[in-house]
Amino acid sequence: MGKRAYILANGDVMDYTRLKACLQTDDLLIAADGGLRHFKAIGLQPHILLGDLDSVTTEDIEDARAHGVRIVRFPVDKDETDLQLAIDQAVGEGCLQIVIGGALGGRLDQTLGNVFLLQQPAYPSVSIRLDDGLEEVFLIASEAEITGQAGDVVSLLPLGDPVYDVKTFGLKYPLNYEKLFPEKTRGISNVMINGRARVSLSRGLLICIHTRQSDPGTN
Repeated sequence: MGKRAYILANGDVMDYTRLKACLQTDDLLIAADGGLRHFKAIGLQPHILLGDLDSVTTEDIEDARAHGVRIVRFPVDKDETDLQLAIDQAVGEGCLQIVIGGALGGRLDQTLGNVFLLQQPAYPSVSIRLDDGLEEVFLIASEAEITGQAGDVVSLLPLGDPVYDVKTFGLKYPLNYEKLFPEKTRGISNVMINGRARVSLSRGLLICIHTRQSDPGTN
């Protein structure tokens, strides 16, 4: 599947236990500016700290450098968000899979921008997902499998234009070669009936939002 990067952005994290469970032992760990605080919260140092670094203190930067973290600093006046720069860095490091935590919640403009970053037309062969352990968000251009458990909520939202011939398997409310429109809510709040579901389509692009069942004992 290729080298994988796990990036932590500066958004909200609701459950650090679940967040840490998303990481794999050989991941390239990248903190996008204030995402460093989330690495510190789970007791880890990233391999790279990147961004304009306006959301971390000088002490944070020096501590990271003392632990061997590579610091990549950009000007405050830049065209890209820190997260986009982190994605570019991961691709430049040879990663074909990128998972991003701390990218949901908080400011709505940042959250929407992070979702739109999943398109990344410059990197068609790179798989990019937002996943903080509680919720994962990714795009479906032809077909995809969703792994979870019965009761998880799955929402399918057309990105931009209508999506054609949407067919689902393993969801409570099946779609059978249906057309979904961005201005309608037909694909919202479906439910997994077992541990796996599958979605296929013939044309268009779907945002898949998979919300896992919460476990109040893991905060």
